Amino acid sequence: MNTLLKDGMELAKAVEKMEKDKHSEAIVIIAPPFTHLSKIKELIESVKLGAQNCSSEPSGAFTGEVSPGMLRSAGVEYVIIGHSERRSYFSEGNEVLNKKVKLALSTGLKPIYCCGEVLGERESGQLYDVVRSQLEIGLKDLTLSDMADVVIAYEPVWAIGTGKVATPDQAQEMHSFIRGLLGGMFNAEVARNTSILYGGSCKPSNAAELFAGKDVDGGLIGGASLKADDFIAIVNAI
Repeated sequence: MNTLLKDGMELAKAVEKMEKDKHSEAIVIIAPPFTHLSKIKELIESVKLGAQNCSSEPSGAFTGEVSPGMLRSAGVEYVIIGHSERRSYFSEGNEVLNKKVKLALSTGLKPIYCCGEVLGERESGQLYDVVRSQLEIGLKDLTLSDMADVVIAYEPVWAIGTGKVATPDQAQEMHSFIRGLLGGMFNAEVARNTSILYGGSCKPSNAAELFAGKDVDGGLIGGASLKADDFIAIVNAI
């Protein structure tokens, strides 16, 4: 929940210009607030448009909600589902997130599905059980073709804004676990082809080291995305 419309548009224009000039081989997605989507869609060409959330319902009397179909009609291609802040602040559980993923896919959106453990879960040794549950329930009943449009983002919630830092080895370890889990849930091809992003305080100073992990395919960038130079520096690290 950052930037008013004018500032958000300026940020998007700056990112678009840098990306267009550099011709990065990475897929670059920006996910501004709902209020900015339509305007920013008019400003970008090299950069893809995502949304930060969507409803689990297609339409109806759900005041304040935004459906996947509405997002699609505004030119959105990707939608973040199950972000750690949605889970913790708005009590979104794996079952409702599964509904969101399925509905998003049915409307042509590509879900960026988030998973990750909090500090207590890591310290008590529950980290793998937590992530397994989030993925098994959140991706339940998806087909192999569905998975071609799904991106996974691992968020070590314990390393976001806490002063604790996830090491590249810790990031790679969990990404490897997630890829293996996808292989068991679906097949080896899905595991190999699914992009798994790292979402824990990634910034220009540590991006290259984090992305060096063989199972770390990119980043879900938070605070560093609010400065165009920092965001593009992270893109360049990929």
